[in-house]
Amino acid sequence: MYLILADAVVVIHFLFIVFVVAGGLLVIRLPRLARVHVPAVVWGAVVELSGWVCPLTPLENYLRFLGGGSAYGGDFIGRYLVPVIYPAHLTSSTQYVLGGLVIALNMLIYAFILNRRHVRHHW
Repeated sequence: MYLILADAVVVIHFLFIVFVVAGGLLVIRLPRLARVHVPAVVWGAVVELSGWVCPLTPLENYLRFLGGGSAYGGDFIGRYLVPVIYPAHLTSSTQYVLGGLVIALNMLIYAFILNRRHVRHHW
């Protein structure tokens, strides 16, 4: 059961990362989602830029430990999702670049949203 919960944490972690990176695209269609997305982007950028460990990582590791596992298995989650969330050879320089890309991408998306709104209100 603990290993299943650990896998669920990995999936949630992955979905959160996707939401942080690309959730602004959802905001184009659902503007109220910005209330959740902006804090998520701030959190994601702070974690990347500060070198903090997301609380989901120790939770996952603890659940794996309780389940008797110590390494990721060969299943889909362990093979495909884990390397995306925890890439090998991740350096602080790479984290700065990733954090900057998250901020830049979302600034572009929100600039598009605000510009689109501004154009609509002037017509």
